[in-house]
Amino acid sequence: MANVKPSGAPADTMPVSSLSGVSPGGVREAQLHKLGIYTVGDLLRHYPRRYEFRGDVVTVKSVLDELSVPSLLYPFPSFLDNDNIDTSYELTPKSFILTVVTEPKLVTAKRGISFIKFRAADDTGVCEIVFFNQPYLKRAFPTGSRFRFYGKPTLARGSLRLTSPSYEAAPPGAELAPVVPVYSLTSGMTQKIFSGLVKKAFSFAASSLVDRIPEKLREKHSLPTIRYAIKNIHFPADEKSLNAARQRLVYEEFLIYALKGMRIKATRDTLCAHYINKTDIKPLVSQLPFPLTGAQKRAINDIYADLRGKNGKRGLMYRIIVGDVGCGKTVVAAAAAYIIIKNGFDCAMMAPTEILARQHYADLSALLSSLGIKVVLLVGSLKAREKRESINACCDPNGPPVLAVGTHALIEEGVRFRRLGLVITDEQHRFGVQQRASLAKKDKHPDILYLSATPIPRSLSMTVYGDLEVSIIDELPPTRKAVLTLVRSNRKIGLVWEEVRKQLKQKRQAYVVCPLVEESDKVDLLDAQRLHEHLSTQVFKEFKCELIHGRMPAAEKDEIMRRFKQGETDLLVSTTVIEVGVDVPNATVMV
Repeated sequence: MANVKPSGAPADTMPVSSLSGVSPGGVREAQLHKLGIYTVGDLLRHYPRRYEFRGDVVTVKSVLDELSVPSLLYPFPSFLDNDNIDTSYELTPKSFILTVVTEPKLVTAKRGISFIKFRAADDTGVCEIVFFNQPYLKRAFPTGSRFRFYGKPTLARGSLRLTSPSYEAAPPGAELAPVVPVYSLTSGMTQKIFSGLVKKAFSFAASSLVDRIPEKLREKHSLPTIRYAIKNIHFPADEKSLNAARQRLVYEEFLIYALKGMRIKATRDTLCAHYINKTDIKPLVSQLPFPLTGAQKRAINDIYADLRGKNGKRGLMYRIIVGDVGCGKTVVAAAAAYIIIKNGFDCAMMAPTEILARQHYADLSALLSSLGIKVVLLVGSLKAREKRESINACCDPNGPPVLAVGTHALIEEGVRFRRLGLVITDEQHRFGVQQRASLAKKDKHPDILYLSATPIPRSLSMTVYGDLEVSIIDELPPTRKAVLTLVRSNRKIGLVWEEVRKQLKQKRQAYVVCPLVEESDKVDLLDAQRLHEHLSTQVFKEFKCELIHGRMPAAEKDEIMRRFKQGETDLLVSTTVIEVGVDVPNATVMV
């Protein structure tokens, strides 16, 4: 069917089946839907994930000369085998324009694997081309035909080889794109087909694209039009055009998100927030065994200003406290809870693991109970009677305001609060958006406070876009010892283990953190499972070693962390799943 332009609605809002080659209810439409593409505009906004710069064509001889140079890469031996030195040398992908000089041969190897092999050449030499499990390509490369091949060249028995390269016909005089986009696709959809659909979509809708950036703003920042940007993000004439298009589209995304954040914040400022009377926190501070740092005081003042508002009017607090482990974020959260509870409202504090929730419960109970504040615990492992008592304390209309500390158990349907004024989420990145929202919905418009030692890009972006106010605790209490960070090469790993052994012999504990759970054939990194076996059976046989990683059930992870916290485990081998907020003072070293 031919493209049919709409008479009323903008062309980019039309379904993708408006394009020729995409039938309503057909296979191609289903493939696009699987990619989240339903309209012509969705297709134009499905940007390439990377680009191949094929314009710089090289010769066979130049690459052979380059491959003959010895590797300059530094060896990076395995932790477990110091003789395992990788001296391979791999070139980046290259472009060649070659003429097919031998007829492609189809060879079937063992286990059903087939490959096509032929030779192609330029004026400087010959290259072997190999494609695996694509027998239909046997007829695609007739002798004498000319192609542009793009791929990583390797040496095979002294000859140059390209394995499964990208290719396109290159007859004399042909104009080939110097920059070729590569898209994230689904099964059955090829790069060539998708690129063709994008061309149709651009032809179909380009004239009706609405520029969301005002002309004066574009001129101020020297940004191209949306039509130019969409065309050159998909089909750039050169690298300069691509960069201009990318800059324009990135600016547009930031602008839209910033405006949305401002709108959300403006809406939140109009919500009816709980009025907070002037509250003296000196009784709380006097309970602390150490003075507050300047950064802690600033963070508490930020929270107090949010809760009090200006001229008796305020919106909801929506703030994140960011600071390194041990900087005292929990004390700041306790101050926020103290202010809220002294004004007659409940407070809920949610932690990602039971062991961390119990730690907060113990610390906050010791700090606040003497000030007449009731602290209750809500975690999954509580007995039915204990859980019922905690829930009743939260929702008792005649009872005092409470601080409820818990895990996901806080967001269970049966948990209700009398007057929930503040929701605190510790290690907020460990919870999903819906989980955090579920706790906030326990009452009408409670204030929100996040704590994080590891702010992820989403948290940072919310701050940039205006959705979150941020307070940074950038100093440690004076009683905290400075952290000594050392770097050792793998060849000296034996010395590292000896330093760890010294700490363990002094009845201290240690963490060893790995990037992977198990061995991978995709990345050459050490995994926790192999290292745990090596350390527990060879290096530290006389000590208790345990393994923890993210694939374990939550209950098992909590139990392993409990044993480590209680000193029953000497050395913990882990992935990055370990909870940074868990306080284990006896653990003095991390590898």
